[in-house]
Amino acid sequence: MAIRRTSVVRSSGNVFEDLGFSREEAEHLRIRSLLMATIVKVIKVRGLTQAAAAKLFGVSQPRVSDVVRGKIDLFSIDTLVDMLAKAEVHVEIRIPQIA
Repeated sequence: MAIRRTSVVRSSGNVFEDLGFSREEAEHLRIRSLLMATIVKVIKVRGLTQAAAAKLFGVSQPRVSDVVRGKIDLFSIDTLVDMLAKAEVHVEIRIPQIA
């Protein structure tokens, strides 16, 4: 029986960067994924159907389906912020202090 050796590598703090995306693309993906997760949470917490969510967010039902299915490449940060704003969800951006 062969023994496999496993190494552990410390995360950069951004899973997308760890997966090999450029630092810039990884940051955009991280932000979009957080916004999409928030949209999915709004749908669940409010008990919305995809049709009701589409009406609330001002998009089509297939667009809601794309968010729920995690099709991150189909959405810009602006589009996701607009959807949340239509649902009266305040999006807050925090930038760490730069020394």
